[in-house]
Amino acid sequence: MIALIQRVNWAQIRIDESLHAEIGHGLLAFIGVEKEDTLELADKLLDKLLAYRVFADAEDKMNLDLKSIGGDLMLVSQFTLAADTDKGLRPGFSSAKPPQEAQKIYNYLRDLATKRHETVASGIFAADMQVSLENDGPVTFILRV
Repeated sequence: MIALIQRVNWAQIRIDESLHAEIGHGLLAFIGVEKEDTLELADKLLDKLLAYRVFADAEDKMNLDLKSIGGDLMLVSQFTLAADTDKGLRPGFSSAKPPQEAQKIYNYLRDLATKRHETVASGIFAADMQVSLENDGPVTFILRV
């Protein structure tokens, strides 16, 4: 599984020109599901998302995680993260899990996140979403499990 995470001051998702979800200070995580991914890997990814230390402590060092700061989490499914971009000028998607199976894993991750973290917002799998955010830093990382 792939997560592109951004430390944000705020983020929101619009679907069909209507506000669907929003968060304040925290992490925005775009989630890509690859062919070999499992529910167990979703568990590991969530562990990493909640514990990844990207927030500044009193000495301005990245030593605090999402739980430590009481931050919000937003999950957005993003099929294109699983693209193969190694050859040519057009991405290939043979490394992505088929949509129905990927949706099961994404929904599992989302549901588990809402049980384990206080404030979780999410998009709708495979929807046409407009995501707005204010990246804090900027701070952006790619996590793989």
